[in-house]
Amino acid sequence: MKKILLAFDGLHFSEGAFEFARQLNDLSPILLVGAFAPQLSYANLWSYADGATGAMFIPTLEQEDSVEVEKNIVRFEKLCKKNSINYKVHKDFYDFALPELRKETRYADLLIISSESFYHNIDNPNPDAYLKEALRYSECPVIIVPEQFAFPKVNILAYDGSDSSAYAIKQFAYLLPELNNQRTLLVYSSAKENNTIPAEEQMEELVRQHFSDVSFSRLDLNPKKYFKAWLDDYPASILVCGSFGRSVVSEMFHKSFAAGVITEHRIPVFIAHK
Repeated sequence: MKKILLAFDGLHFSEGAFEFARQLNDLSPILLVGAFAPQLSYANLWSYADGATGAMFIPTLEQEDSVEVEKNIVRFEKLCKKNSINYKVHKDFYDFALPELRKETRYADLLIISSESFYHNIDNPNPDAYLKEALRYSECPVIIVPEQFAFPKVNILAYDGSDSSAYAIKQFAYLLPELNNQRTLLVYSSAKENNTIPAEEQMEELVRQHFSDVSFSRLDLNPKKYFKAWLDDYPASILVCGSFGRSVVSEMFHKSFAAGVITEHRIPVFIAHK
């Protein structure tokens, strides 16, 4: 049984995040830990000072906000019971901020994030900052789930030959073996003229041990410009990628690529880093 941490902006209950967790539980029972952060939004959740580095300021929780958070916690508990999900709730939400959430991820297998406010923040002049901060501080893999999505029937493994992308693929296979039997595409694309898949033989040996229906593809196109368009053919999919690769996949953390994959296509994105 996996321990999955579901992080909410306490004032906004995310239907998308819960639905993704619910369907994972349908495939294999999980422990779902609900964490509610009413004082914060995803825009600044990760940016509060760590207690080890200095004083941490947390805005005062208004009484009406407290009532709303309590309602969302009750809703979470009722939905978990209704769907036979083993659950726990982080109730110390008055003091909830980065240090506590970081500690929670240390003892979780997977973190799920979803919030309309998060997606709106992608339009910020520095949209990748929130993703990078979440990845920097999270000590487990992260799935970013949109509010509206089709539960994945296809796994898209983004591979650029880096140790980061290989690591993410292995973590996805280990953590979500329930998805390993569905159609899987390992996709390599490079803006370089030599578009040979790095360590192709070794990678094929690895993924074929975990994914029963896997195919390999080289995309002869500029990934920064056309990868989002290529994804249109796979609306019910999940994208698996490493975090800070130095080559093509790192484009995911630049404005045009991140905004396209996360906000326009509205597919879940699995991200893991060492």
